Amino acid sequence: MENSITQFMEEYGYFGIFLMIALENIFPPIPSELVLSFGGFMTVKSDLTITGVVIASTIGAVVGALLLYGLGRVLDVHRIERIVERWGYLLRLKKEDIHKANNWFHRYGTWTVFFCRMVPLIRSLISIPAGMSRMNLPLFLLFTTLGTLIWNLILVQLGAAFGSQWKTIISYMQIYSEVFYVLIAIFAIWGVIWFWRRER
Repeated sequence: MENSITQFMEEYGYFGIFLMIALENIFPPIPSELVLSFGGFMTVKSDLTITGVVIASTIGAVVGALLLYGLGRVLDVHRIERIVERWGYLLRLKKEDIHKANNWFHRYGTWTVFFCRMVPLIRSLISIPAGMSRMNLPLFLLFTTLGTLIWNLILVQLGAAFGSQWKTIISYMQIYSEVFYVLIAIFAIWGVIWFWRRER
C-alpha cells in the first residue's frame, strides 16, 4: 500500500495529495502521517511547495471530514455499528473505535473536534459523532479546518526537514500515538476517581 500511495502522489502532485488525504479521512488504514510526510519530502525534490501541499491536504481532509459528518447526520450509532461489524475488517475498525470517538465528543464537547484532528485514527472518526449530534456546521468546519491545518503543517514541515529520511517520522508518530492514548487513559482514570470521591 505504501508504494502505491507514494507513486500516486508523485504522478498527480497536489491532486494526488488532496485525494489521498480525503480518502484517509474515510478509509483510516491510509495513514495521514505517510501522506503528509512524503508530501513534505516531495517539496524538496520537485516543484511542489510546502504551502501548496498544506493547502491541498487541508482541503482534502475537510472534504473527507464533511462526508463523515454527513454520514453521522443520516445514521445513528446502531446502524454505524452494524456497518462496522460487517465491513470493519476492511477498514481496520472495531465498534470500540466508534464508541471511543462518540464518548470523547459527548464528554468534552465541540472542542473535541479541534483537538482530535491531531490524534491518529480518532481524527477521522470524530466527524461521525459530530454529525450525529447535529453540531453546528460552520463551527464544525472551523474547528476541523484549524485542527487539520496545524496537523498538516507540522507533518509537511517535518517531511521537508527530514528529506529522504521522511519515513523516520512515521515511527515517531507511532510513539506519539501510544503516549497520547496512555495520557488519555490516565486522565480518564483520574476523572473516574474524582467523580467517585465527589459522590461519596
